[in-house]
Amino acid sequence: MRIWVDADACPVVIKEMLYRAAIRVQVSTTFVANTYLKLPPSPFIQLLTVPKGFDVADNRIVQELTAGDLVITADIPLAGLVIAKGGFALNPRGEFYSTANMAERLAMRNLMEELRSNGIETSGPSAFNLADRQLFASQLDRFLAKHHTLNT
Repeated sequence: MRIWVDADACPVVIKEMLYRAAIRVQVSTTFVANTYLKLPPSPFIQLLTVPKGFDVADNRIVQELTAGDLVITADIPLAGLVIAKGGFALNPRGEFYSTANMAERLAMRNLMEELRSNGIETSGPSAFNLADRQLFASQLDRFLAKHHTLNT
């Protein structure tokens, strides 16, 4: 089991939690981004830099992941592809995407996109807050306890 991080839009505080988790439980964690990221030195933390472009990072994550891997992303279409490939998708606010909620999430995303493209102002997501960070940390810890064993 590996962790893949859609790193370009991932909040810094979530990245920091992932660094600590990768080292603590010794799970290979790859941050995929189209820009350089300074990562802590660890054999469990890698950076995969991809060219800039629409969905380049997403496509690379889907190409590399295997069933059972965890992907950290707020990108709903990417989450759908991850689930279809047998992976798990967790957003930075601590919500797991699933086959049960994916259709609803995609429909809402598409509706909001259509409204914005027609000039209707919509509010974006609420500000990332302490409750989001706590829920993410809790979900990540539970997932790792259930799906990962130490490599020692």
